[in-house]
Amino acid sequence: MRTRVGIVGAGPAGLLLAHLLAAEGIDVVVLERRSRAHCESRIRAGVLEQATADTLTAAGVGDRMRAEGHVHHGIELRFGGEGHRIAFDELVPGRAITVYGQQEVVKDLIAANLANGVDLRFEVEGITLGGIDGEPHLQWAGGRLDCDFIAGCDGFHGVSRASVPAGRLTAYEKTYPFAWLGVLAAVAPSAPELVYSASDRGFSLHSMRSDTVSRFYLQVPPETRPEDWSAAAIWDELKARHETVPGFTLATGPVMSVDVAAMRSFVAEPMRFGRLLLAGDAAHIVPPTGAKGLNLAVADVRVLARALGEYYRSGREDLLDAYSATCLERVWRAQHFSWWMTTLLHRFADADAYDRRLQRAHLDYVARSRAQATALAENYVGPPYEG
Repeated sequence: MRTRVGIVGAGPAGLLLAHLLAAEGIDVVVLERRSRAHCESRIRAGVLEQATADTLTAAGVGDRMRAEGHVHHGIELRFGGEGHRIAFDELVPGRAITVYGQQEVVKDLIAANLANGVDLRFEVEGITLGGIDGEPHLQWAGGRLDCDFIAGCDGFHGVSRASVPAGRLTAYEKTYPFAWLGVLAAVAPSAPELVYSASDRGFSLHSMRSDTVSRFYLQVPPETRPEDWSAAAIWDELKARHETVPGFTLATGPVMSVDVAAMRSFVAEPMRFGRLLLAGDAAHIVPPTGAKGLNLAVADVRVLARALGEYYRSGREDLLDAYSATCLERVWRAQHFSWWMTTLLHRFADADAYDRRLQRAHLDYVARSRAQATALAENYVGPPYEG
């Protein structure tokens, strides 16, 4: 087979790229090693920046997001027995976040691609990349796809970045000394907006997926396994970390799923290697504290789709040449914000009394300073796109 762009990975990055390119008449084939059911059910991020929501709407895949998603105009920082609202509507007027699960975005994109006749192939085993400096191709058990470009959108553990020859990639990485226990529960949210709670017991986040389903996270040791926590222990700890302000009671309900997410930061530079272009988690990951992973993937794809579209319209390669530098400017801004939020809110085991007092002073400053609150707000809702 032959196509113009071979896309590895049917996550948000690969699916959105396929949809945008197909809309411009550019032939694509998407290869995914997992099943469609797995891709549509994997629970991941659920906070969409303003620019991400606008992108999905402009691409014609935002109808269900607008009908079922929850638009939030602020978040709460909870510490020291008080709650402090960071009001996006006051600090960054006209910009908000939309709470809408990543798996729902994936469902919408799969449906749109199939409706448009895009060649999506699931459960493709043994994918390998070749010819990235000359004649790019993808091979798997029983098949081969020749293409002009390969878009590596297959995540942190995928084959795309691993196919880059030694010495051509610089990796920047930081691992945090804790993990997040993620809990999905069949219970109505106890707060109207996301609550970031910092306490002596560790960090905790109260989020939501719908009017009847809530999502919670607990800071836990990095070696934690989901089976280490019973439902009773989960609710006890969530209550201890969230019921720290007068009048707040955390509603409980059946636990639907429990998972553990490692906390790390990673950036691969550059993001282009000949005819191979990395996007999303294949090129960079952030700790989920700042809710940037999915949003960075969408930002990458916007740049890449524009660059490939211009290449096929006019033969210009300057946008492709600038792809990595263009994306990395936004990536490093998000890296800093995610690191900042993580260090601001989590309890570090090796922190001494001085470190803890500094952390509390920083939290007080964010809560009391309009300038600091504005910096948090504009980074959280995400910068607008340029060009």
